[in-house]
Amino acid sequence: MKRFASNLVGAVIEAWQEVRIHKTRVMLSLIGVAVAVCAITTVVGLGAVAQQATVEQNERSGGRAASLYLSASMNDGSTPTEMPEIWRTALERYKIDYASRVVNTSQTVQFADGAVPVQTIGVDPPYGIMHRITLEEGTWFAAADQRRLAPAVLINSIFWDRLGRPDLRTHPTTTLIGERSTTAVVTGVYPALSYETEPAMYMLADALTAITPVVIDPNLQFGPPSYELWVPVKISEQLVTALQRDVQGALGSEATVQVNRQDYSSFQDGDPYLSLKLTVGAIAGLVLLLGALGLVNIALVTLKQRIREIGIRRSFGATAARVFFAVMMESVVATVVAGIVGVIAAVLIVKSPFVEDFISQGQVTDFPPFPVEAAVLGLVCATVVGALAGLIPALVAVRVKVIDAIRY
Repeated sequence: MKRFASNLVGAVIEAWQEVRIHKTRVMLSLIGVAVAVCAITTVVGLGAVAQQATVEQNERSGGRAASLYLSASMNDGSTPTEMPEIWRTALERYKIDYASRVVNTSQTVQFADGAVPVQTIGVDPPYGIMHRITLEEGTWFAAADQRRLAPAVLINSIFWDRLGRPDLRTHPTTTLIGERSTTAVVTGVYPALSYETEPAMYMLADALTAITPVVIDPNLQFGPPSYELWVPVKISEQLVTALQRDVQGALGSEATVQVNRQDYSSFQDGDPYLSLKLTVGAIAGLVLLLGALGLVNIALVTLKQRIREIGIRRSFGATAARVFFAVMMESVVATVVAGIVGVIAAVLIVKSPFVEDFISQGQVTDFPPFPVEAAVLGLVCATVVGALAGLIPALVAVRVKVIDAIRY
């Protein structure tokens, strides 16, 4: 084992010395290999960032995997009064930490140019984490907000513009008009979606219930409250069955209960960027092939100038296997060095702030680290190319006859 390791290290050192001697000849071919490795590695790395952007965008709308949605209503269309207690019991029974009520309604808000109905969503604090909601200004709901006498509201950027974009440090307020007017404190601003054109806001579900009259205008009410839970994917199917059974059993046959999973991963299979990766990977593979052909040509030319050297080494006892391994390792060492350069360039490209901002388009909050598999793939490709490029010259070197080589 020690002899094998010694021979391997010696062959690598010898190969590196030969690469240094003939560096001018192999440089152009290695540039092609380095560019190809950089391309393959960069595609995989950028794919991870782009995929994360898609995942986070889907999680903002449909929730993280696995998000369960529960809704219950009586057959006459009314909302079951027992649901709050049933909901609390279910959370305690199954030890669910991330869950939120979701109440879609509308509140009339007084602006400087008049009163306008504003779409309002009542939620619990975990909703922000469950849907990866990011804010332009301020902070998401906290436990202290539930004890406010004046309810806290989070408004979208359109709402903020209509208020004149006040500094949140001044604790700006807005007036909610109803049977009794309520003054709400603006504690945060979130970016409006591209298709949104009207003001919208979030409130805590308890605060919304407290200021909403018992009889709600059906034109302003978008349906009964729904309930969301973020649970581990492995147990999501069992929880769907268990929640359906428990809630239906508690409400009886006079109620309609629906529990299902609606997050993005329950509808999406495979990698959406697979075709792009394969296309760019094929192009990079072609560049690798061209680089390998260049290395083969240069290695054969170099080998002809080293025939006498190989003959002398064989006459002093160098085995055919040692000569074969030494010649092939010259290409392998050269391409591995080129691969390392290509991987380093790919890391610098993918992790540069400009590229991250361009790929993410402001949709990524948790940038993934540079994928190790991308670096490994680049180095493996470089090693394979070097082995293939060195195979033909190594076979030619082994077939050289000692006497002919010394006379060369």
